[in-house]
Amino acid sequence: MLAHVFSCAVIGLDGVLIDIEVDYGQGLPRMAIVGLPDEAVKESRERVFSAIKNAYLVYPRKPLTVNLAPASVRKEGPFFDLPIAVGVLITAEQIQPEAVENSLIIGELSLDGSVKHVRGVLAAAALARSEGYHKVYVPASDAPEASLIPDIEVYPVETLNQLWQHLNGENLIPPFQPGDVNAPEFIMDSTDFSEVKGQEHIKRALEVAAAGGHNVLMTGSPGAGKTLLARAMTSILPSMSLDESLEVTRIYSISDQLPAATPLIRQRPFRAPHHTISHAGLVGGGHVPKPGEISLAHRGVLFLDELPEFGKRILEVLRQPLEDKVVTISRAQGSFTFPANFMLVGAMNPCPCGYFGDTLRQCTCAPAAISTYQKRISGPLLDRIDIHLQVPRVDYQKLSDKRGGETSETIRERVEAARQIQIKRFTGTKLVSNADMTPKEIRQYCVLDAAGEGLMKTAMRQLRLTARGYHRVLKLARTIADLSGEPAIKTEHLAEALQYRQNEEA
Repeated sequence: MLAHVFSCAVIGLDGVLIDIEVDYGQGLPRMAIVGLPDEAVKESRERVFSAIKNAYLVYPRKPLTVNLAPASVRKEGPFFDLPIAVGVLITAEQIQPEAVENSLIIGELSLDGSVKHVRGVLAAAALARSEGYHKVYVPASDAPEASLIPDIEVYPVETLNQLWQHLNGENLIPPFQPGDVNAPEFIMDSTDFSEVKGQEHIKRALEVAAAGGHNVLMTGSPGAGKTLLARAMTSILPSMSLDESLEVTRIYSISDQLPAATPLIRQRPFRAPHHTISHAGLVGGGHVPKPGEISLAHRGVLFLDELPEFGKRILEVLRQPLEDKVVTISRAQGSFTFPANFMLVGAMNPCPCGYFGDTLRQCTCAPAAISTYQKRISGPLLDRIDIHLQVPRVDYQKLSDKRGGETSETIRERVEAARQIQIKRFTGTKLVSNADMTPKEIRQYCVLDAAGEGLMKTAMRQLRLTARGYHRVLKLARTIADLSGEPAIKTEHLAEALQYRQNEEA
């Protein structure tokens, strides 16, 4: 009997429907798997044989051919163990073919017949819904993740024998009942801004950055608090909408980095890769490309500490994602596009020894060494950073002050209010923050009065702003106006935005 069982392969961030055909012939028992499988898929032969035997079912004593169609799509990983086993049992007439109609099955098998976790379940469930399948059989540990997709029945499978009984109408598996995910809650697990002593103007700048999704670069001596401030950023970022949470969860599911017992990521990501990270680790890649750190930071913060220590090639690849909010990776088998709409927060010392411009310690670096160190970050990359901050040393009086500063909760309320203004402004578009605006939206929402035009004209000349820098200043001014609750950009909003801009001659 020829069996057809449908499963899913994950390519990039999307699922691809796979038709698993199982047929038998004449001769000695064996299993041949065809259809462009990788080594992990080929090893399904041994896992399926042992799982069927240890599930107290009968493995057919016939040569079996398993075809994974379409053959042009590369199949990777252990996704197909469970559907292949079901196909073998259908071929052996231990399951009726109609039992798996309108169903999609994924899962890895242990030798004892238990079903183990696989990555990309959210993409598989989304594919099932888009292709019109009403039932999805997934590992029990992955059922909460699959249930995030509405309008499909998710069946949590713990063992192959359990699934066999269910498909034969015995000991039916109840569909998984999802919890309420309509209102992702804010979870505080980062440094509170009240714990950061002093640096009030830096906190204000980071509030502006959080409100509009702007990029930030902090420069200062070692120990000034740059890393602490960056790690406190997530505590003032606005909570994610359900759509944003699903976007982020899908990326982490594909990357197999979804935290245990966390079917839905509710807090904005904070990624802080070390400066020794590879090109593929940062932007994504591999034989079959997978998301890198910039995609794992989607809708959150990518923090690059000791920015000049990153390789020049590593930093330069950030230029395109910072503009386009996506990264495209091309390979022989096709192009893969991953989302990369993140806030870049960088921190650096002003020189190799770290004390150039410090008020208490003398710099020991030669002028040429300082210039070479600072030029490791190219002008085009610096031009894409909206807010440039000099972080000073904190004096004793402020460090020893027992009074707490403004809390992250208070700051986040203002940030949330500004973001709500932006969400209302961009209703009907794919934009979610001021940093996402294109020149079209800038012309519409960043109109300056006569005084503002005069100030901007002077700033363009004195700061040597590029066209990109001009637009970024306007977007930043729009965010400052939103924090003030003002419908129009005033001169003071523009002036504050300009003070965050680096002089292009520096």
